[in-house]
Amino acid sequence: MTQKILVAVDESPFAEIVFEQSLKMAKAFQASLMVLHVLSLDEEGSPQMPIAASGPGSYVVLETTVMEAYQERWKEYEKKGLSQLQGFTDRATEAGIATEFSQLSGRPGKTICDLAKNWQADLIMLGRRGRSGWGELFLGSVSTYVVHHAPCPVMVVPAKTQA
Repeated sequence: MTQKILVAVDESPFAEIVFEQSLKMAKAFQASLMVLHVLSLDEEGSPQMPIAASGPGSYVVLETTVMEAYQERWKEYEKKGLSQLQGFTDRATEAGIATEFSQLSGRPGKTICDLAKNWQADLIMLGRRGRSGWGELFLGSVSTYVVHHAPCPVMVVPAKTQA
């Protein structure tokens, strides 16, 4: 019986659809929710690490101001994720669903699977952006990783196609 649903969201607009589907499932099963956001450099919109150019015989040095600016962007990224998680949690709680959230750093697929195992999730719900072919081969697919490595059943919510 499904009692604990782990729902993985990112900062894309599609996260709303995934969350709404997980809320419906939680209501249907009278299950609790864990809403997860994984902080990752691979996520669209995450701050990218500054790259320093260097030549033969030179040292790679990142200016303190460049690193401080990057750290500030990372803090804003974390803050935005926490705000989204808090909003989802508040909505689920108002709907009568016991809900908690977690924001972790790491490789999204592995982090989702590890949390599902540690939290003893009965079901994982996440979205699929629709990468295929070369994009999936080179960039990878979080949903494909989770389907193959999850300790429990996985429900993948497909991206809505536009007519």
